[in-house]
Amino acid sequence: MKTMNQIVGENLKKTRELSGFTQEQVAKSIGVERSAYSNYESGVREVPFHLLEKIADLFGCEAFLLFEDNVEADNEILATAFRISDVEEGDLKEIAHFKDLVKSYLKMERIGNGSK
Repeated sequence: MKTMNQIVGENLKKTRELSGFTQEQVAKSIGVERSAYSNYESGVREVPFHLLEKIADLFGCEAFLLFEDNVEADNEILATAFRISDVEEGDLKEIAHFKDLVKSYLKMERIGNGSK
């Protein structure tokens, strides 16, 4: 059985790769060393909640979805994942802002459908 750190780590890695980010880019965006972020993805270390919120904003999903190990959560996480290339450090803030808009839309849609 997977630990919670492993589930979160798998979700982080999957979403990062599908978005075309490197570990270095995500680490810089959230203010940690690449080695620390690598430990989060591998499930070796627990991700502090304040960093999970930053990561969720960057990936455009609700933080709680990073704890889910199911297809429905995968689909919602991947709704805002898109491949990028040649991203500069300042671009990451703009990408996170756009994904936050999509995340808000998905949340409103869930509320409108009477789900969580």
